[in-house]
Amino acid sequence: MKQLTKAEEEVMQILWKLKKANVAAVIEELPEPKPAYNTISTIVRILESKGFLDHEKEGKGHNYFPLVEKGDYSNQSINKLVDGYFQGSFKSMVSFFMKKNDMSLSELEAILKEIKKDES
Repeated sequence: MKQLTKAEEEVMQILWKLKKANVAAVIEELPEPKPAYNTISTIVRILESKGFLDHEKEGKGHNYFPLVEKGDYSNQSINKLVDGYFQGSFKSMVSFFMKKNDMSLSELEAILKEIKKDES
């Protein structure tokens, strides 16, 4: 799976949220200052060429929808982060974030409880 640029990822976040939208609806979701219509249209076409989106024709326009699930992309991105910065060790990554964010042991235990709850 290809990596997305920051702008592409921002558009994908919106399309994952909306499920299906035209370019104008994507722009509506973006913060001010709003980018030009042509800018977002170009990003959407790039995402289509990368295999992240497809479209269906509606009237004179197109509605775009994700082909890649958000969870699949997130998983691939996290794995790339762990491989690139933590030599493939999730333990090193968690340790790094605990130290950098002054996480307490009780906060880590709360996270572990959430994970165990999700497993059952």
